[in-house]
Order: sequence, then C-alpha cells, then structure tokens
Amino acid sequence: MRISSLPLGIALLSTFSTAFCQASDFSWVDPAVASVSQDVIELRHTIHQNPELGNMEVKTSELVAQQLKALGMEVRTHIGKTGVVGVLKGGKPGPVVALRADMDALPVKEMTGLPFASTATGVRRGKTVPVMHACGHDTHTAMLLGAAKVLAEHRNEVAGTVVFLFQPAEEGAADVDEFEADAVIGARAMIRDGALDSPKVEAIFGVHVMAGYPTGHLYYKSGTVLNSNDAFRITVKGQQTHGSAPWSGVDPIIASENIVGGLQTLVSRRIDMTKGMGVISVGTMNAGAASNIIPETAELTGTIRTNNASIRDTILQKMPPLVNGIASAYETKANLLLVNIAPVTINNPALTEAMVPALELAAPGKVERLESSLSPSEDFSFYAEKVPGLFVFLGATPADQDMQKVPNNHSPYFTADDATLATGVKAHVQFVLNYPGRVAEKP
Repeated sequence: MRISSLPLGIALLSTFSTAFCQASDFSWVDPAVASVSQDVIELRHTIHQNPELGNMEVKTSELVAQQLKALGMEVRTHIGKTGVVGVLKGGKPGPVVALRADMDALPVKEMTGLPFASTATGVRRGKTVPVMHACGHDTHTAMLLGAAKVLAEHRNEVAGTVVFLFQPAEEGAADVDEFEADAVIGARAMIRDGALDSPKVEAIFGVHVMAGYPTGHLYYKSGTVLNSNDAFRITVKGQQTHGSAPWSGVDPIIASENIVGGLQTLVSRRIDMTKGMGVISVGTMNAGAASNIIPETAELTGTIRTNNASIRDTILQKMPPLVNGIASAYETKANLLLVNIAPVTINNPALTEAMVPALELAAPGKVERLESSLSPSEDFSFYAEKVPGLFVFLGATPADQDMQKVPNNHSPYFTADDATLATGVKAHVQFVLNYPGRVAEKP
C-alpha cells in the first residue's frame, strides 16, 4: 500500500468514538445463525468435494449465484472472470458495505481422509493437477452464503445496502502464468469490473480461517496485518561447455548461486529494519540436463514478502542493479522479471477499533488482538486500498488439539472444523449490523 492509512485512522477515531461504545446486540441474530448452520456445513462439504482452481470456479460460481438469486438479490456474474456479486438492499436507509469471500482452491492432493475429501483434478497452465481446498476458501464461501441468507431473511432490520463479493483467483489463476506482468486477476479483476462501484461501497470486511488457532476465536489487528507479496524470475545466461573444461564456457550456475546469496543482503544490509521486516526466498533453481555439461542458462524463481511499503519499495528498486551486477561479475547476463502480486494488507485503524464490539458479539469472550502482523499475503489488500477495510482471522482447530502441531493452511492435511463456521457467519452479520456509519474518503 503506497499511502499509509494510519493518518486517516487517527482522524477518524473521533468519528467512530460514539459507535465504538454502542454496538447493537440484535436478539434475532443468534437463533437466525443457528437456523442456517446445518445448511452452511452442507454447503461447505459440497464445495470442498468439488474444488476448482483460480479462474476456473465455474460450478462454484453457479452455485453461489443460484443461492443468492433464491434470496431475492440482484446478482451479477462473470465479475473478474468467474466472480459473483450479490446486492441486498436493506429495509432502512444507510451506508453501503461489502463482505468478501474467495472461492478458489489449490493444486494440492488432499490427504486428510475426511469423508468429504476431494478427489478432484484440474488443469493448471496446461497440466493436470490434483485440486484441494487447502486454505479454507470452501469455508469462506459457505459462511458468506450463510450470512447472506440470515441478512436477506431479516432485510427489514438492515440499514443500507450489503454487497456480497465472491471472488476468484485469490491464490492465482490456473489459466495465467504468474509471471505475466500485465495480468489482472483476483481482487484486481473484481475491482476493474466494478465490484466496488455499483453501488458505491464505502467499507469492506473479510474473514479468513486459520489452522493452529482454536475454533470459534476471532483475531484482529489494527494497521498492518499481512505482508505484501511480489514474485521474481531470474534467467541467467552463460555459455554452454563440457564439464571437464569450464574455462572454455561461462557457467550460469555459479553466477546463480552467488545471486541467491546476494539477494539476502537486500534484507540484511539495504532495508531499514526499524520500519519492519522483509524476507526473500528462492523457491526454484533449474539448470542443465546432464551431469557433464555446463548449461547455457539457469533460472531462479522466488518470492518477496514485507510488512512495510517503504521496505517493499527499497527491495524492488535495489534488486535489479544487484542481480545485474553479480551476473556481470561472472561474465553472464541476467534477465530479472518482477511481478507485483499484492501490497501490504492494512486494516483501517479507526474502522478496526470501532468494530471490536461487533467482534465481541460474534464471539463473546473469544476475541483477541494480534500482537504482530502475520507472514502470509492476501489480495484483500487491493480492496483496502480503495475503501477502508477490516480483515480478521477465525480459528479453525478444535481446542483439544495441539495448536503447534496441526497442519497449516496449504498443507495436504489441512482441515477446518465445521464447528467454527457459525462464528464466521455471525461475524459477517455483525459487521453489517454494527458498521458505525459513513467513512470519510482517503486523502
């Protein structure tokens, strides 16, 4: 995020101060959520058994659209390619707020042994791969559909308008190379196609399930909450030769090895560590086809994560001359491609603090403030650059399990406890009912 939301947050604290102390506890919410809980669980199981990769969520989006239309909503499809937007007009005048869920799954072979485990496959960039909801997007979609039903059935109690965003490709698109620098997918594609514009959204909320946190607990943090995400691909070109005579060629592998080491100095020597953190990880290194041939080229790919916009900018600015300089020192040539995937996710400070009472209504006695930001990234950050946003986390592991040993999100053994879904539904409902009012535009 290029412009920090902190100054705005300070300015808006007085605007929200009254609402902060006056969250409304509507007596119908708990029984209404309880009445849809079994439907939400069944929806989650259906979606889990039929996962689809990013930009391929055809059946999932059809299911979502069908559910929303049955609730009497205005529904738009093919937003951001396979995304769905539902609009619910409340019975009372008021603001426009959005609730967002992601629908896509991952190219992971499920190993959970659950009775509703996925055995699906999909095509990702021309290759057939196993597919699994290994990050809980099945729960996100089911919970938001549950909240849509609760709010639609009590629309006369809703002040303003609710926009339900069901987004594709949060994890990337199966039909797009991640190194296509001009590709617009996921949240950016939803925004491009007007997801926040018709009607004009003034605040947005999201919930993400997390393994290793107890079921039914909600976690939040004001300000920076998730890292940025940038990908890189470095192609190093040398001169092929026989392995017995390296002096007769130019070795791209040696140059690549030193580039890997040099990249770490961007963090240890170039960024201002008083502002936050950064990490650069090389995930693949490919070169050659035979043990006795020094190849012509080597390729590295990796990821850059930071929790501060200026640190991110420093790394992105200083990486090209560093890579080219090291490559030149070994008489090779390097081609560096940087792809910006997501900025830092920043929760609007004023909105966050104002919504704490709503979180308490959703999970009484089970709401905790995070002490520090988390390391993953989320393209929810793009929405939060456009309008004030709040992204919170929902524990998805039964309390009797060892939180340090459960499989993390993205593991083939990842599971989310069905018992936590009701809390997620309630959180979405309380976001709408207790949104404190119109938020001033960002400077």
